[in-house]
Amino acid sequence: MNSLDRREFLLSLSAAMVGLSATSVLGQSQKAEAGAEVLGQGKYKWKVVPNWGVLDASTPVNDCHGMIQTKDGRIFLLTNDTHNNVIIYDRAGKLLGKWGTEYPGAHGFTLAVEDGQEVFYITDQNRNQFYKTATDGKVLRTWDYPEKSGKYANQGEFKPTHVALSPDGGLFVVDGYGKSWCHRYDKKGEWVSCFGGDQPEGANLACAHGCWVDTRDSKNLVWITSRQEHKIKRYTMNGKLVDIIELTGAEPNFIVPFGDHTFIPYLTSNEGQGQKNGFISILGPDHKIVANLAAPAPVYTDGKVEKLAADTTVFTYPHGILIDDQKSIYVAQWNSGKTYPIKLERVPA
Repeated sequence: MNSLDRREFLLSLSAAMVGLSATSVLGQSQKAEAGAEVLGQGKYKWKVVPNWGVLDASTPVNDCHGMIQTKDGRIFLLTNDTHNNVIIYDRAGKLLGKWGTEYPGAHGFTLAVEDGQEVFYITDQNRNQFYKTATDGKVLRTWDYPEKSGKYANQGEFKPTHVALSPDGGLFVVDGYGKSWCHRYDKKGEWVSCFGGDQPEGANLACAHGCWVDTRDSKNLVWITSRQEHKIKRYTMNGKLVDIIELTGAEPNFIVPFGDHTFIPYLTSNEGQGQKNGFISILGPDHKIVANLAAPAPVYTDGKVEKLAADTTVFTYPHGILIDDQKSIYVAQWNSGKTYPIKLERVPA
């Protein structure tokens, strides 16, 4: 395994692990009369591309639990519809191919480059497993529950939601829909340790839904969403809690890097247009929010962000995002009426 290759793609692609179903803009998730709505503030603005990626009944989606772009520009969508778990698009939203019928709980979707080859990591919460596959769907390895951890009475208690890549060639796997442990695996794919879960003194996790290893500095901190607590918690590679990013009122799903900024999609917000209308925050290098997409600009009082809430109905349970090589954003959504992803194009500053 070539850890340098893994590191190269960690920032731009593998964390674009995004996840979940889609919505409708003229057939996606926005009302038709809204048109190509512009979202964001200041220099951080994107506009909706109406009707991107909408397909016919022969290629259905249910909950779309991840999106990835490979080096050749293709965009892969992961859905838990077992007619076609993986749908392959070009940037314009044209269907290029599809595969997979065996993942009823398809959820996490991560890209890695190993020995010069692109591979996927897929988690399945229903099958209580995670997998490494080739980009054509061939299963290269399957992991069952981490029995050595001693945290589970049986396989059914392990419900993994996402895989993050470690710069040492290993993996971190979060059990967001199970017991909220983060499990560390070495470069051979063997279980090493775990942290989070019900640990005391704030080191716990509650719905450890998404994770990412930040290689933008030498600390290589592990970021994990503690969705039920409205927080992101940052740990050392050995599982020691370092600090907490408060995201008052919002439910963070994943962590997606964008240069020295970080994008956070939220499944819901507690106020605004209702629970199902989440939004996306952009964090600056100091980890404070600099803009929101589909929500008002953030307000900080005494260094603490005030309650966050969506102010539009553009998104329906936005769950995961992909940022492609042209700085477009693809929003995949959960429980949104079996609709396809929303594409957002960058608005020049």
